Amino acid sequence: MMFRLINRPVWRRVFNRIDVEHGPITLDRQRIFILPTRHGLMFAMVLLLMLVGSINYALSLGFVLTFLLGGMALVSILHTYRNLAQLRISAGKTMPVFAGQQASFTLCLNSSSTTERYAVGVMLEKQHPQFIDVPARETMTATLALDAPQRGILRLGRFTLFTRFPLGLFRAWSVLDLDMACIVYPQPDTARLPQLAGVQGLGDRAITAEGSDDFRGMRPYHLGDSLRHVAWKALAQGRGMLAKQFSGQALPELWLNWDDLAGMTTEARLSRLCCWVLDAQNTGLSYGLRIPGSTLAPGNSEVHQRTCLEALALFGIAPHKNAHPTN
Repeated sequence: MMFRLINRPVWRRVFNRIDVEHGPITLDRQRIFILPTRHGLMFAMVLLLMLVGSINYALSLGFVLTFLLGGMALVSILHTYRNLAQLRISAGKTMPVFAGQQASFTLCLNSSSTTERYAVGVMLEKQHPQFIDVPARETMTATLALDAPQRGILRLGRFTLFTRFPLGLFRAWSVLDLDMACIVYPQPDTARLPQLAGVQGLGDRAITAEGSDDFRGMRPYHLGDSLRHVAWKALAQGRGMLAKQFSGQALPELWLNWDDLAGMTTEARLSRLCCWVLDAQNTGLSYGLRIPGSTLAPGNSEVHQRTCLEALALFGIAPHKNAHPTN
């Protein structure tokens, strides 16, 4: 009978249909569910036996103890509910990862009231929960890890916020689905850039020694400049962030072309290009990327590297507005 009631459409909508929300989310009475735990049910059975025994043997102290414990249990319902009520949950920082790694999703829990929250659990399905305390009028963070088996966009999905505070007799919980996602880059191939052949602009010029150029001077550092050219000694002397300038032969422009990897599968091409992007960035080369539907002009900066890796990660996939790193 109980299972037939739970399987009715109205209950399926309540427990199973959780809409994706952009956040922040404030937990109110419509979002919080509360039921007895296994220990709570056992406690109720003990109270029932104590009540029956007190009635049979006319034990006044038995009645006092039974109703005292029962009153404590009823009061704990309110405290369990208040431990989650008006808690504010928002999305934190999410950084891209490579396929095969774990993506970390940061949740921000804020207690805007004067109530301190204790032993608040956060968990994904089939994972161990982590418990945090949220002081009054402060914000604490919790990090949920999710495997990223393939490139593309990885959504966090549903997660549960719950508490059994203070006595463990009742469990209050809320199932949420924040609109959180991160970009998963292709898993880099093992073929390193200096060993490539048949790529335009790559040969003996692939790696140019920086010392072969003449030092010309220094200029103010601009966002995106290679850290290899930062004048660290000048920075230590308090002269600010300066970048070294060199004269002489410019670095060759390297084009990483999709068409140069004919005969490979789509995912294999993306993995190889991902490896090349990382190597070109690390060696200081000015590199561009050509893939079907997208051409990125040569450059060498952290922003350029991220743009290239995102293009590879989202190849053939519609971008997600919340998949980029956020503060």
